[in-house]
Amino acid sequence: MTLQIGTHTLENRLFAAPMAGVTDRPFRMLCRQLGAGYAVSEMVTSRKDLWNTLKTSRRANHDGEPGPIAVQIAGTDAAMMAEATVYNIERGAQIIDINMGCPAKKVCNKWAGSALMRDEPLAREIVQAVVDAAQPFNVPVTLKMRTGWSQEHRNAVRLARDFESAGVQMLTVHGRTREQGYKGSAEYDTIAAVKAAVRIPVVANGDINSPEKARDVLAATGADAVMIGRAAQGRPWIFREISHFLATGTHLAPPLVIEVRRLLLDHLVEHYALYGEFSGVRTARKHIGWYVRTLPDGEAFRAQMNTIEDSAAQLRAVGDYFDGLADRMDRMPVHQAAEELSGEEEASCAAD
Repeated sequence: MTLQIGTHTLENRLFAAPMAGVTDRPFRMLCRQLGAGYAVSEMVTSRKDLWNTLKTSRRANHDGEPGPIAVQIAGTDAAMMAEATVYNIERGAQIIDINMGCPAKKVCNKWAGSALMRDEPLAREIVQAVVDAAQPFNVPVTLKMRTGWSQEHRNAVRLARDFESAGVQMLTVHGRTREQGYKGSAEYDTIAAVKAAVRIPVVANGDINSPEKARDVLAATGADAVMIGRAAQGRPWIFREISHFLATGTHLAPPLVIEVRRLLLDHLVEHYALYGEFSGVRTARKHIGWYVRTLPDGEAFRAQMNTIEDSAAQLRAVGDYFDGLADRMDRMPVHQAAEELSGEEEASCAAD
């Protein structure tokens, strides 16, 4: 089942969520390769003084990436957000996504994120400015938000109507308030209410970590698609597992260990190419850790791997670990969906 955003037809209704410090180009392309129909960049600031920094330039790197290229922007000033819209479109963005979903304090304090939901007039002003800036380029604008600022102030439905009226062409709703962060459980009633209130596509996000959960959330919300974030960390093949389950009602066999070895090694090579030797080795550690966290001797390997400071040695260590694992089992263990993810993943929205 395809989905349309402006002139762009998305391959399916399984999306990779934008996560700062995680969904860079190599990770997005890996998710697309393994069944995601769409992947949004990690957020980039609307602050002009930071556009030429190394961090922002890496986040805005889309070399060789299949379209549509979706760039998420964050900010608190309508004029700056409009300028950032044009800047990113001129550098290849085909869809602009507005961040009103990140709950991290440093983002809410500086770049807004879900804090914008507390200031509805400003939120509407920013959305209209971005839509107006993108319109001459025929670039659609989408938006990711939460259910509200707090339990007492869940205003997603009201804002969703306003954003649709302003010209937003797709909404993603994470089933938590900003106050919740990533704690507790996501609720889907608000997402269902948003879907009922607007005519544009609505994407459900939050705690989707298994094929059954994806099926149930789609049924409960009536959403047009689901967006998967933390559950894809170390398990990017979750997209093809969900796709197979939704199509057939049966489970796809876990991937072969030798396939995961190849996927991870290829991912690491692309990661080093983007970040360079020094930063590449260090930022790759979290990805490797996510792959091995539930595997035999995974914690011991992770501790050892975190001492390695050379990319060639890191590649050898990963290859050797998975060679040893392949001697013990043909396929990866059947995944058991966890109710909660560790604090390390909770911070991913605002990771450096």
